[in-house]
Order: sequence, then C-alpha cells, then structure tokens
Amino acid sequence: MRGGWWRRAASQVGRSVTVWAVSTLTMLVLAGILPDFRLQSPDGDSATTIAVTAALGAGAFGVLSAVAWPLLVRLLLLVPALVLGLLVFFLNGSLLLLALRVNPAGRPEAAPETAVIVAAVMSAVASATGAALAVRDDDAYRRRLHRLADRRRRRQPPCPPTPGMVVVQLDGVGYDVLRDAVDEGLMPTVARWLGSGSGPGLPPTHRLTPWRTDWSSQTGASQLAILHGTNHDVPAFRWYEKDTGEVMVCNRPTSAVELQRRAVERTGDPGLLAADGASRGNLFSGGAGELALVLSVSARRGPGNRSRAGYFAYFCDPANAVRTALSFAAEAGREIGQSLRARFRRQRPRVSRGGLYPLVRAFATVVERDVVVAAVMGDLLAGRTAVYADLVAYDEVAHHSGPRSRDAAKVLRRLDRSLALIEKVAEHAPRPYRIVVLSDHGQSPGETFRSRYGLTLGDLVRAGCGLPVPRRAERTHSGAEARAAVRAALRRPVEEHGGPAGPAPRSEPVVLASGNLGLVSFPDVPHRMSREEIDARHPALLPTLANHPGIGFLLVRSERHGGLVLGAHGARIPLDELDTDPGPLAAFGPGAADAVRRTHSFPHTADIMVNSCYDPADGEVLAFEEQIGSHGGLGGAQGRPFLLSPLACSAPAGEPDGELVGAERIHGVLRRWLAEAAGATEEPDGEPQREQPRAGEEPEREERAA
Repeated sequence: MRGGWWRRAASQVGRSVTVWAVSTLTMLVLAGILPDFRLQSPDGDSATTIAVTAALGAGAFGVLSAVAWPLLVRLLLLVPALVLGLLVFFLNGSLLLLALRVNPAGRPEAAPETAVIVAAVMSAVASATGAALAVRDDDAYRRRLHRLADRRRRRQPPCPPTPGMVVVQLDGVGYDVLRDAVDEGLMPTVARWLGSGSGPGLPPTHRLTPWRTDWSSQTGASQLAILHGTNHDVPAFRWYEKDTGEVMVCNRPTSAVELQRRAVERTGDPGLLAADGASRGNLFSGGAGELALVLSVSARRGPGNRSRAGYFAYFCDPANAVRTALSFAAEAGREIGQSLRARFRRQRPRVSRGGLYPLVRAFATVVERDVVVAAVMGDLLAGRTAVYADLVAYDEVAHHSGPRSRDAAKVLRRLDRSLALIEKVAEHAPRPYRIVVLSDHGQSPGETFRSRYGLTLGDLVRAGCGLPVPRRAERTHSGAEARAAVRAALRRPVEEHGGPAGPAPRSEPVVLASGNLGLVSFPDVPHRMSREEIDARHPALLPTLANHPGIGFLLVRSERHGGLVLGAHGARIPLDELDTDPGPLAAFGPGAADAVRRTHSFPHTADIMVNSCYDPADGEVLAFEEQIGSHGGLGGAQGRPFLLSPLACSAPAGEPDGELVGAERIHGVLRRWLAEAAGATEEPDGEPQREQPRAGEEPEREERAA
C-alpha cells in the first residue's frame, strides 16, 4: 500500500515537472517570436541564464496562477459573466508581469499587451499538457476529476449506495430533432444509449419518449412544473397582471422569484431537488441546496446569493478561464461569420443577428455550458442525490438560425460531447448514477409575422382599436384579406369610436408576444374583459384579428359561454363544445382543446389570447417575435419535446395513447424515479393533482379545465 502511495506521488511529481518543462519551453519560444517579450538583459546573457530565467518565470507564473487566481476570481464574483470572460485575459497577463518582476534571474520584460498573449498561450499549453498526461491512465484521470469537488466532499458524510439521478435539460430540442440528429450521426452518445450506435451488438440502455407541453410551450412554464410540480397561472412567457400593474417575464429575476414562491405556496412542497439536490443553470431552484447560475436566486442580495459561486468553482482554475475565454471569442467570431454568410446567400427566412447577439450566443453556447457541465461534474463526484441542469445552447442558436439549420446541428454535436463527459465522470462517482436527458419544449420553424405581413401584432391590434398605426402597416405585403382588414380599421371614421364629444380617452392596450402566442390586455379595466365588453368598446378589433390570415385562433371570455374560441369567417366555438367541434383548433392536433381550456382557467389569462396560424404540411408557424425558430404557443414541433430515460427506471406512465401530457406529469415521473432509486415504495403516477380553485376564481371555469 505504501509502495502504491510512493508510485502515485512520483507520478504526480513527474507530471508537474513535465508541465513545468513544457511551460518553460513555451516561454522560450514566445520570447524568440514576440518582439516586445524578452528574457535577457539589454547587454545580453548566456543561454544558461536565459533558460534559468525562463524556468523561474514559468514556475512563478504557475505558482501565482494556483495561489492568487482563485482569490481574484472570488473577489470578482459580483462581476457579470460576460465581463468576467473578458477580464480573464487581463488578469492572466497581470499575473505574468508579476511573475517576471519577482524573477531573481536576469531582467525579463514584456509589454502589457504582449503579456496578455504570453499568459494565454502558456495557460492553454499547460492545461493541454496536464490533460494529455492525466488521461494516460484511469487513476490519474480519476484524481484529476476528484479535485473539482474534493473540498466539498470532505465536508459531507459518506454517500449512500443507492443510485443518484442527474437530469440534463437540452433546452428547446424537440423529439423529432433529436431523433433525426441520432439518425444522422450528430449525437453518437445518445445513439449508443438507444442501441443504434456504431458498436457491434450494443444493447440499448435508454428509452426515448415524446411528451406534450401545455399551451405555453416555453421554459418558464415547463421548468417551473418539472421542478416545482405546478405551472398554474403561467399563461405565457410574458404577461400583464392587472391586479399589480406589472408585466411578468419568466426570465426576469424578480419574476422568477415570484413564480417560484407561488408554486411552493400552491403545492406546499419545496421542490424536486429539496433532498440533497443541486440546481445548475436553471430558472428555478427546485428547492436545491446547491445552486449555480439559478435565476430565481440571482435576484437576492448579500451572502444569501450562492448562485454565482458556480463561476468561482469553474474560473478558479486559470486554464479553465483561458480555455473558455478563447472559446468564447471563437464562438462570437463564428456567429459573425455565419450571419454574414446567411446574408450574402440571401437565406429566407432570416432575422437580424447583429448588436450584442454574437456575445449573447457565445455566452449561452460556451460560458454557460462550461460552467454548468463543470458544476454537474462536481455534483457527481460529491455524490449528490439529485441534479438538474439546463443547457441552453441549442435553443439560443435555433431561435436565430432555425431549428434545422447547420448552425444548430453543430451545437447538437457539442451537446452530445457534454453528455459523454458527464457519463464518463459518473463512472468515477462514489455512487451509481442514472442519467436522464429531457427537453422542456421544441421549436417550430417559420418566418416572422412582421416579415410576412409588414406589420407587428401590436400594429394590428392598434388598427383594430382605431388607434394610429405606423405607415408601414399600409404598405404590408400580406394577402388581400389582411390588407383589407388593416385598411378598413385604419380608415374607420373617428365618430364611430366616440369622436371628440364621446367618452374620455382610454389607455392603450398592452400587447405582448411569447413566440407565436400573443396576449392583449386592457390595463384600465381591472377584470378580464369579456367578448361582449370588447365588442362594445372596439367593434372592429376581434373581427380584425380573427380574420387575419396570419392568426390561427383567439381565446376570449364570454359572458354567455364562459370561454370562446374565435376563428376566421365568424367561427365561434364555446370551450365545452371543442371536443365535438374543434373549429379553428382542428389544425393544431390532439390535446389543443384541453390546453386551451386549462389556460382559460388561469386568473391572469389575458383579455385576448392570440395564437398564430399553423401549417401542418410544413410544420411552420409565424412568430410574433423576431425569431425564425420559435416556441411559446400551439403548433408543430414546439409542443413535442422528449424524455430520454434509463431502462433501469420504470417506464413513464402516459395517457391511454401512450403520450405524456403536461410538464406537471414529468415532475411526477421524476419523483417516482427518485423514490425507486432510494428504495421507497413506488407512488402512483396518475393524473397530476389539480389544486382547488382559489378564492375568487370562477368554479365553472375550473370545471371546464379539469
């Protein structure tokens, strides 16, 4: 045993000396190439003196990086991630200048801008050398991985032998997109899990199951339900609440805090991850004690905010920092090049990808991915019971490049490598792990509403209300029916809306977009307006919207019918008759009626809910936002995500037709799997329990939504 310890120690010392030697050689080469970096005095030195100077400089830089870098990163936890990524180069350069200044041999010098380059190259070379030496044997690789979580492991009791579960959310990847990516060889890790990899006769280890989202097919609604068991009263990605006068936005920290609070209050449960869990890169915490890049926690101030600690755990290694910073710059450049290529080729559909978007994309596809995956690796090595992590790279790229684009395909390939890394680390964890991969929604392709018709949804609403509309609305390239509707509303006599002697001016409607789902609210009316009230105030509004070719259907409240779906050519279908007469919902497939009925029951559903048109032939929708891959409403692949689960877990319980419906059902499935792994008695995974109506809610609407 003692001999084994000496062998490991000797191996570690040998690797350290090798890395030091390579760093010294790198410094010598850079000194010969870069004009503003020298290792000898102006009078000249011997080759031995120069070599000693390089060795001492490389050693001092390595020691400073190991000792000072973690302290610097901890001091910079309050710096935004994008800024921290840019500061990495300057901090590394400062450490190199300090290392050269304290060097007792010779008088090495470097210009500040040259020091940045030298430090970046040396960190990258040292990291690559250390990794290449470590992966030569499993013991070294395992020790290298264990260092990521060693400090936390020493503070915790031994892990139980029962399996843990790690859930990786591939944000926005639809079932069909994943299936095609596997068939095309883009995701070999997932293919191997499904038994369709390149290996001979490998049995499958996972099953692939589609599931169906709620009407609000977006991360806020899905992830809130998956982590906290309910997404009640989340009608869209953004919506207006009349009782507070606030616009709720799911990816706004203050809104995320409030949504999580409401969910916990409604279910009486802290969340899926409350028992020894970790939440990484999510909108909500799930009740986890270990957090990194969690939006609902980032709004906190003071020592209670532990979400940014995920940055420290990753960037305390200068090699990680440099590698991520270089990848960040490369990804931003890649986006600029891809955007220019799409513009030169006149690709259609296409949206603007300028401004800060290249930096936003680079953060989502590089920084967020690297930090989250590193945090998950630490969780696995620490033996946490439940881990939930969100990788948003594909969703961000698909919004602007398209869900089936070459750009998005390259992201899928990199995500598969992240899954392979997580699988490799799980093999060295102190307990067995079951890896579950899922998505929160898909994406539906299609051009934007504005690019097809020359006006936004807000313009169309203003036209229907008789309010001034930008002149571009009259130059729309829409069909004759759309032009007629807009022109009729634009030229409607003012006297028909009250005129100068009519009622006092009312506040303008609030129009919000969530993918291909639009919401129209009248803030001066404290309750949800009925169709009759809207017709009395704006007689042209509902016909203008319902008859527009870019709109699939509307949902409004009716004083007579409770809820009403409106469509073109005067279609008016009460919600309780949709099963026999789906009307305009027929094109949106099974489950659309139930999804609409459930949203109608929410207290903060908008006065008018607007879903864009959907073409089943090509699966396209029209986004009310500037996105050519969108989600948020009904129609196409956006509502059909996937659940990839180990065969060791029981089969997901679905509807009679075998399909899982609603994100709340996914929460129940994951809870059952956690109970199975812990050896607890299996709990039935039937219909998720719907809470009783709150005080003031309309019982008849709740009954129709059940």
